[in-house]
Amino acid sequence: MIRGMPERLVAACDGASKGNPGPAGWAWVVASEDEIPGRWEAGPLGTATNNVAELTALERLLTAVDRDVPLEIRMDSQYAMKAVTTWLPGWKRNGWKTAAGKPVANQDLVVRIDALLDGRDVEFRYVPAHQVGGDPLNDFADRAASQAATLQQPAGSEHGSPEPPPAPAPAAAGAGAGGAPTRKRGSARTLKAKFPGRCVCGRPYTAGDPIAKNAQGWGHPECRTTGQD
Repeated sequence: MIRGMPERLVAACDGASKGNPGPAGWAWVVASEDEIPGRWEAGPLGTATNNVAELTALERLLTAVDRDVPLEIRMDSQYAMKAVTTWLPGWKRNGWKTAAGKPVANQDLVVRIDALLDGRDVEFRYVPAHQVGGDPLNDFADRAASQAATLQQPAGSEHGSPEPPPAPAPAAAGAGAGGAPTRKRGSARTLKAKFPGRCVCGRPYTAGDPIAKNAQGWGHPECRTTGQD
C-alpha cells in the first residue's frame, strides 16, 4: 500500500487494447512534487477490450492507495468514469441491468471498484487524451499501459523499469503506410441524430444530439466502446 503521501494524492490511470479486443494492458501513476509522474505500475491483461483495461487500471490504483488518503484520479476514459459514478447507482437499483434491461457489461470489475470506493474521498477528473501540452500524468499512464499491452510484461517503479517510451508520431491525416490515402473508420465518425433513440448504455438521445457508431448501433460518442465487452 502507498502510505506517507501528501494530504491529497493526485494520480492517473489508463488502459490500452491493441485491437479491442486484443493484447491489453493497464497502468497507474501517482504524482510526486509539482505533479511530476512518480511512483507507477503497469501490467498485462492478455486479450481484453479497452473497457476492461480502463476499469482494471482504476481497480489496481484504488487497491494500491491507502483508503484514508484523499485521492484525485485523472482519466481519459469517460466510459470508466461514468460506469462507476453516473451509471452505477441506477445499475444497482435495477439489479445490475441497464435501462434497456440488458446485463451490465464488466459487472465483476464494476462491483469490485464500487467496494473500493465505498467510504473514500475520491474526486474523478476527466482529461482529454493525446493532447499537445496535455496532462503529464495521464500521458505517462497512457504510455505505460500501451507498453504493457504491447510487451505483455509487468513494469513500474518498484521493478526499476525505465520511463515508458513516447507514443509513435501519428501519420499525416488521410495517409496510410507509404503515404497512401486511407478511408476513415466508420466507428470514429460522429454525426447528428436525425431521430431520437436509445444508446447501448440505456440512456436516450434526441434528434440533433451527437452520436457515434459502436458494435451494437448508434449512441453517445463517449459510449462508443460500451457493450463490446
